[in-house]
Amino acid sequence: MDPAKFGVQFQEAQLRRLHDLVELGEPIVTDDLDEPAVRRRLRDVEVLVTSWGCPPLTTERLADAPRLQAIFHCAGTVRTFVTDEVWRRGILVTNAADENAIPVAEFTLAAVIFAGKKVPFLAQDARSNRADWSFAAGRGELTNRGRTIGVVGFSRVGRRVVERLRGLEVDVLVADPYADPAEVSAAGARLLPLPELLPRCDVLTLHVPELPSTHHLIGAAELALLRDGTTLINTARGSVLDTAALERECAQGRLDAILDVTDPEPLPSTSPLYDLPNVMITPHVAGSLGSETRRMSESALDELERYLSGQPPRAAVTADEFMVSA
Repeated sequence: MDPAKFGVQFQEAQLRRLHDLVELGEPIVTDDLDEPAVRRRLRDVEVLVTSWGCPPLTTERLADAPRLQAIFHCAGTVRTFVTDEVWRRGILVTNAADENAIPVAEFTLAAVIFAGKKVPFLAQDARSNRADWSFAAGRGELTNRGRTIGVVGFSRVGRRVVERLRGLEVDVLVADPYADPAEVSAAGARLLPLPELLPRCDVLTLHVPELPSTHHLIGAAELALLRDGTTLINTARGSVLDTAALERECAQGRLDAILDVTDPEPLPSTSPLYDLPNVMITPHVAGSLGSETRRMSESALDELERYLSGQPPRAAVTADEFMVSA
């Protein structure tokens, strides 16, 4: 993993636990698997604990690690470094995506509540209307009670968002072709096809993985189905949303947006979205940061402990799941 990430994710408590569980060699941490000293070290390695900054585990690199049996990832997606050769060799892979989903769902809940009151946009309005707060009336009805929230993707995050929305007096709709209607209902929502969900929403929040099939899942045609004044929230991946189409809708003032991810990321400095009073952009902060990342480290160490005691993993990533998940 990236050494700077290691410093954040493995502080005294995590390092002590790691030392108690395994025999550590030198170097303990690296983001360069091609260094001669690292290549020599890999010959004896049975387990890798990885995080952001792990290089791709190519066939050539895995050839240096003939004893490797398991990879415990202290972050969400493993797409950036797990290769077909990992699956071919039958190496166990786990991740901490469930733990990473927690702060994203928390951020989304806050964004939904703020969207109902138009808080991010009123905050911008206040900068140029300091003497008269009557401008708030121009943002329409400022309420969350009775709103309809559309959740696209009943994923790890999407499911948690639905559960957290139970605390509000809102109607929650879910669009996900792979979701079980009974599970959606049990979580407190109704499952609808995407074209039926979109025209009913006051707030639309996206929680689908970045896959070829989800590229521009929400494009010009889908945005056109949203009612005037709908707020779109994206904490998933920028590519699931057509940025150019969103720019047009927001520039016309028809839609509002709260964007924690963009395509590209960051947006070009010339993007009109930066200057629009009905758009809030944050620099990809919804996911685990700071102390939240150590929750993922603890999860990976839990998996390591289960592995060492012969217990089955709780968060294994399979080759089949790898094809359709984040």
